[in-house]
Order: sequence, then C-alpha cells, then structure tokens
Amino acid sequence: MNAASPARLLVVDDEPDLRTLYELTLLREGYEIDSAGSVAEALAHLQAEQYGAVITDMKLPDGSGLSLLRWLDQAGRPEKAIVITAFGSAENAVEALKAGAFDYLTKPVDLRQFRLVVGSALGRQPAARAPDPAPAAEAASTASASALRLVGESPAIRAVRALVDKVGRSMAPVLVQGESGTGKELVARAIHDHGTRAGQRFVAVNCGAIPENLLEAEFFGYRKGAFTGANEDREGFFQAADGGTLFLDEIGDLPLAMQSKLLRVIQERSVRPVGATAETPINVRIVSATHKDLAAEVAAGRFRQDLFYRLNVIQIRVPPLRERLEDLGLISNRVLARIAQDAGVSPTPRLTTGALQTLARYAFPGNVRELENLLHRALALAGGEWIDADDLGLPDTLLDEGRSESQFAALDTPLAAAPVAEGLSLPEQLPSDLARYLDEVERAILLRALEAHRFNRTAAAASLGLSLRQIRYRMARLAISADDS
Repeated sequence: MNAASPARLLVVDDEPDLRTLYELTLLREGYEIDSAGSVAEALAHLQAEQYGAVITDMKLPDGSGLSLLRWLDQAGRPEKAIVITAFGSAENAVEALKAGAFDYLTKPVDLRQFRLVVGSALGRQPAARAPDPAPAAEAASTASASALRLVGESPAIRAVRALVDKVGRSMAPVLVQGESGTGKELVARAIHDHGTRAGQRFVAVNCGAIPENLLEAEFFGYRKGAFTGANEDREGFFQAADGGTLFLDEIGDLPLAMQSKLLRVIQERSVRPVGATAETPINVRIVSATHKDLAAEVAAGRFRQDLFYRLNVIQIRVPPLRERLEDLGLISNRVLARIAQDAGVSPTPRLTTGALQTLARYAFPGNVRELENLLHRALALAGGEWIDADDLGLPDTLLDEGRSESQFAALDTPLAAAPVAEGLSLPEQLPSDLARYLDEVERAILLRALEAHRFNRTAAAASLGLSLRQIRYRMARLAISADDS
C-alpha cells in the first residue's frame, strides 16, 4: 500500500456525469483523482492506496457510502470522508456525521462549497481570509487558560478529553451540555484547537446577551442603509467566523423566530445580510452549548425539533465539579498558580490539607467558576504562603452537601500539604466523627493559648501563628468567649 498523499483523492459515485463533474472541479484545484462507481470498486482502491480524502455518494448500487465510512473506521485509516446526500435528507446527513464523516454535502452540490469542504478536510484554508496574527495569539492564550478547567484525571474529565480529541477532527456539529461554570466554552475552544481550523478564528457568542431586535443583524451582518443607523456595511458573527468555528453559547435562549433563521443558514451554508439581495456562502463549523435540557425544551415547544437534531449530532456532557472532586487538588493548584502569576505574588500560596478537605465538603453550585472566585478571595485574605480553611470563608451551613466517602478518599492528589509538627500524637482509636473531633482539638488548643495570655487575643494569635482576624473567626465558629476561662 502506498503512503497517503494529501493531494490524492478518491471520488465514489455511480452517476458518470456527476463523477466527471467532481473530478474536473478537483483537478482544477491541483488534486490527483481516482474514481469508483461502487462500494466494491472503492474498497479495491482503498486496499491498494491511501488518500487524503474520500468523497462518496450516500446511495451506491451495491451498498451505502456509510459502509465505506465504517470500513475506514475499523481499519484505522486516516482518510477524511465527505458524504454527498440527497437534498433534504437531514437524517442521512446526521447518520453520516455520527459514523465518522468529516462533513456532508447535499445535492445538487454547490461547487464553491464543494471546493471549500474538500480544502477544509485537507487542512487548506480559504485564501479569502487568512488568520490574523493577533486573534491567533489571543486564541492560543485563551486555549492555554482553558486547560485550567479541563485538568484532572477523574474518569468523567478523561471521557470529555477523549471526545474532544475525536470530534475535533470532523465537521460534525457538537452540542456541549453542562451547568453554568463547568467550562463549556473551554471545551468548545479545545474542539476548535484539535481540528484543522485551529489556525482560524474562534468566535464565541452568548445568545442570551443580545437583544432580540438585534439578533439578525448581529448574526448575519447588514448592508449600509438597511435601517436607521446602518451607516456602513458590517459583517456578522457568521462572516467573522468564516473558515473557523462559531461557538453559540446558551443556544437555548434564542427565540423561536431566530431559531428558524439559524436553521436555514446551517442547512444552506450561506447567509443573507440584512438589506442584501443575495446570499453569501459561508464555511463555518458550529459548536453550541446550553445549561438547559434541550430535549425538554423541544417537548415544551420552546425549541425547534429540527434545529435540535441539527445541533445535537454529537453531545458532550461537561460534568459538574461535585462529580469530580478527586480533581479538586489539581484544579486548585493550577488556578492558584495563574492567580498568583497575574497578581505578581511569589511564591504561589498553597492550600493546607484542612483547606482542601473543607473545599471537598462543599457542593460548588457555581462549579469551577465559583472555585476560581473563592480562591481569588482566599489568596487576598491569607497574606502568606499557606491558605487555610478559615481563609476560604465558607460557612459551616454550606458544607457536607452531597459528599461521598469515595470522593473524599480520592483526594489523594499531588497537592502540597502543610508540614506536620514533629512528635504530634494521634489518637489510638480513629474518631467516628472526624470534623467534630478536630473542632474539639482546635477548641482545646485555642483555649489553652488564650488562658496562657490572659485572653489577650492578639498575643494568643501570635503564639499560634495566626492573625487577629483568623483567631476571631475561629473563636466565633467554636463559640469561645471570655466566660470559658
């Protein structure tokens, strides 16, 4: 078998006229072409040669184009597959994408779109829009920052990373599902960075933040004079993302009227700016995200079923932080390192074991975003090399929500722990209620220090290496007063 040539393509179609049309179009682009009229002929070519891409019709005399996709997948072949389906057969298109197709085209095939899709599959970017150095550098920086929320070794986050790596190589629409603060945009950016469009633009849009009367102009652009205030031509989000990825965050917040227009753009792969008479072809990969249950929204009539099927070809669920608390130490270390670097703090403060255990007892309704905000505050309040549980400012009433023993045991991470004093004696019998036991030990130590310094809180705090604010907080939490002396 010869080595794969990116410029060598296999065209599979049983209609001679269409096959010739595809061949001539691709030959003009500088590709070398082999062709086949059936599944059997295509397999014979594939067994003798490797190709940059395979372009196949869905319906063939002796089978389906899907059988070629399955063969490529089972054989571990690198070829990108582009499937041509009959007009209006959305089910076939979705089926092809789920079977591993890079992209699909519908008949009658638009030859400009045909050239764009083939070029995209082979990593060729459209000449009309080269990547801008500044956005590319900004994207790299954001992608690096996004890794902070995707770190971890829990099964849940490993599954997300595996899916990202797999779907990044295709054009299949992806729906990222997850609670607020889990890092859905970061997953979307990772998908973009793992694909052939990594050097192109990544445009993120919060669908719920745009006034309804401006949606069409913002998404599709407008022409000068289209409405009052339109003093010049302006491109929309789709044109800005041409050649790259358009991330539609909170897609469930789009009103029904805009959903219908969005569906048509996805189907036709072209947009008509407000005030324009002609449509402009676009080459955009769609990644969408929502915290809503879109299937339930469809059932309630608030989201179009046909748009849901178009967007939900591949779904990636981003787990909430409470489902992967074993990653808490790794995530906290990364976040603290970034915060400290931004603030110019050196060395990077570290969480004590007690602080980590306190975090692990919290349910994090705001997920990783809430953890970042919490660590920002803790770093500012701690004022030293170590961040303790008191610096986190989490009230006891919010702790122990949904915490499991298995998650607690999984917190054996490479997190730095506070040094243990030499000669520290541990109880012979393990306490049945560790939190209560530790509170009793802490209360006894505080009372001893306070009594030694005649309840001078400043002196007692200094003897224990605490600040006045910290000992006040601990005394209030443990209900210690001068009457206890």
